[in-house]
Amino acid sequence: MKFVLVIYNDPALYDALPRAETDRMMRGCLAHADELRRDGRLTDSQMLEGAETAKSVRIRNGRTQVRDGPFSEAKEVLGGFNLIEAKDIDEAVEIAKEFPWARTGCVEVRPVRDIETVRRRVQ
Repeated sequence: MKFVLVIYNDPALYDALPRAETDRMMRGCLAHADELRRDGRLTDSQMLEGAETAKSVRIRNGRTQVRDGPFSEAKEVLGGFNLIEAKDIDEAVEIAKEFPWARTGCVEVRPVRDIETVRRRVQ
């Protein structure tokens, strides 16, 4: 099964860490990702630019709104994702626990819906 590990960080907690600590965390994260990739359990991994670079687009009642940034009320912001293979959600959670970002935010584990199944259903 495929799962996405969605990485959220609280910028206040992350920015409070010494640079040496965040660099150590990132080295560990990259090494963990390399190991998962070698094992065939990591499909893709990407980081996002800061929330301040984002635009949010909403269309309501035919009216389009484009605003700077993500949801303003969010304390934690989306930082990136990892697409993994795991036998079930319990194994995916165990993999997520290895990512250091759970200490400065949250690692959301969510099953991926097979888009081809959806495509067949709606066509």
